[in-house]
Amino acid sequence: MTSSFARRTAIVGIGATEFSKDSGRTPMRLAIEACRAACADAGVDPSEVDGMSIFSMERNQEIEVARNLGIDEMRFFSMVPHGGGGGCGTVAMAAMAVHTGAAEMVLCYRAFNERSWRRFGSGVSGHHTGEEADDVSYSWSTPFGLVTPAQWAAIFATRYMHAYGATSADFGRIAVADRRHAANNPAAFFHGRPITLADHQESRMIADPIRLLDCCQESDGGQALLVTTVDRARDLAQRPAVVAAATQGVAADQWMMRSYYRDDITGLPEMGVVARRLWADSGLGPSDVRTAMLYDHFTPLVLPQFEEFGFCAPGEAKDFIADGAIEMGGRLPINTNGGQLGEAYIHGMNGIAEAVRQIRGTSVNQVEGADDVLVTSGSGVPTSGLILSVES
Repeated sequence: MTSSFARRTAIVGIGATEFSKDSGRTPMRLAIEACRAACADAGVDPSEVDGMSIFSMERNQEIEVARNLGIDEMRFFSMVPHGGGGGCGTVAMAAMAVHTGAAEMVLCYRAFNERSWRRFGSGVSGHHTGEEADDVSYSWSTPFGLVTPAQWAAIFATRYMHAYGATSADFGRIAVADRRHAANNPAAFFHGRPITLADHQESRMIADPIRLLDCCQESDGGQALLVTTVDRARDLAQRPAVVAAATQGVAADQWMMRSYYRDDITGLPEMGVVARRLWADSGLGPSDVRTAMLYDHFTPLVLPQFEEFGFCAPGEAKDFIADGAIEMGGRLPINTNGGQLGEAYIHGMNGIAEAVRQIRGTSVNQVEGADDVLVTSGSGVPTSGLILSVES
């Protein structure tokens, strides 16, 4: 059964702050700046917004943001859990809300000082212990020294390399592509600073086999998106990016970046759940997509995404991405804004914004024929995904 809201809603506004390592202002101010910019982009006054969809990790509560934006009443507000896995999920919640009439205009946003206020990559070494299920789950990994996201991802990377013969250089090709795209993007933190594969291979080891240049950034900044119905979108300022499909995914024996107890840990089965639904709801397949914004917090977890979405068979991603295939001019350019390695780490929300630009034809690295764009959210966690399309 196709989701009833497929192709009935659209992202009509995008807005962001600058992306930096020291914003010099509070996360609340970043959130307000991004939300105002998204509304202005759509030609909508913030007072018209009557819904918000955010992350459970977001510390800028919707009631605080609403007050600062001058929004008196809201009819819909939701919160999606599981960190970066929730990015596309916030849009899915917003799309369902406006399609059902629960709201007319819904803002999705993420804003934080992830570098200057808190080093996000430091992990859970200070995580309190307790008897709640979430606290208990860490007892299976923390005592063994697995306390940071890089360490969690390294376990999967090691097994993937063993099973399929992938190498550190294969992971490096993801980083090189992202940084080359970021080099052309004035909004990217690494604008004008591409890297070579040799640079990647010479970067220091963080958690073997993950090197420094395999890791996403820690960023300060905010990104917001405005969602409404396709009918309402036609009266607004921008070309709508139609939500052709949006879904979430959890697979068997799912953990938060620590699903080590599955029979096979070379894939990302939760991404497979998302992929099957996105293709079914949109009526599209891998051959229809010309560019993709793939969640790239760690490069080794990008390769299985190609496989789960059917761009290649299991174990063949290293061959699929060879010879510049994921760079401009290749068969599937990815993360044309520079991704989270090159532009900024805003829990993937900036990747959704880049997909909107591809649909509008305004990306600094515009892909020819980008009528349908795939976007994924966090890998290794309960996740979500989108396909954005031009209006037919």
